[in-house]
Amino acid sequence: MDTPAYVLEFEKPLRELAKQLDELRQNSLESNLDLSKEVTAIEMKFEQTRLDIYTNLTPWQRVQIARHPKRPYALDYVEMLCENFQELHGDRQFRDDRALIGGTAFFGGQSVMIIAQQKGRDTNEKIARNFGMPQPEGYRKALRLMKMAEKFRLPVICFIDTPGAYPGIGSEERHVSEAIAVNLREMAMLKVPTMAVVVGEGGSGGALGIGVTDRVVIFENSYYSVISPEGCAAILWKDSAAAPQAAAALKLNAATLQKLGVVEEVIPEPMGGAHYDPEAAGKALDTSLKNHLKELKKLSIPKLLDSRYERYRKLGAYQESAAAKAAS
Repeated sequence: MDTPAYVLEFEKPLRELAKQLDELRQNSLESNLDLSKEVTAIEMKFEQTRLDIYTNLTPWQRVQIARHPKRPYALDYVEMLCENFQELHGDRQFRDDRALIGGTAFFGGQSVMIIAQQKGRDTNEKIARNFGMPQPEGYRKALRLMKMAEKFRLPVICFIDTPGAYPGIGSEERHVSEAIAVNLREMAMLKVPTMAVVVGEGGSGGALGIGVTDRVVIFENSYYSVISPEGCAAILWKDSAAAPQAAAALKLNAATLQKLGVVEEVIPEPMGGAHYDPEAAGKALDTSLKNHLKELKKLSIPKLLDSRYERYRKLGAYQESAAAKAAS
């Protein structure tokens, strides 16, 4: 029945009920009165309100949960699921990007390469991690580590959690679009099993830069989109305040992504979000990753590459004109 210290706007009714409950219990202790019936009534109302809120979340509310400051980040899951994570630094061209990290680890008894977008908790860490927005050197580091994984035949596990690649002047000067494009091409041809999991935000090419994998899974309250709701709102409605409307138009719902074939699995979260019970979220992710990697390891390299090609080739829908059909 606990509510987190940071409460989202749509969660405020729960905070008010929790406050009433605390006051009732305190009054009962101070006045030595039996208020058990009143306490039980508030508890039942709390649980019903909680159920109503979290089983009817709008796309915008899910985006807010994906951005919750207490939500587990990539390194939290790495710490829960992996052993002996050894971070490797630098792209061997410019510098080390702390928004995109990587290194070797043991997962489920096997050696793997971890690639992860990492946000920060406090102000200093947020600045150091550039708010989880990688620059070109981050994507080049990721590719260097993926190539290392290919050399030593290590499966690659990518953790996606970014509002997008950093769009600053320095990032553009060092060709962030080209760095992402090269990653898309090279990831499509990696001769090892690859997995991606969207643990929070999956914004635009910044997410796709480490997302061209054999399997993609997503947490129930995460989003994976061509653009952030605010960016879409600024373009279509000329006002970022229209973000809730944009989120609905973009269909930012993990179940929709699975239906469209963009992701293979939606990983359930504890009611209210992964931050309510990180351990349970971690166990669900652990099971999902192990199941998918077990299936991928059974495939030969040619079959692995063919299935990866087919996965992305069939995404989307299109129509041919009568003229195009006649020409073909």
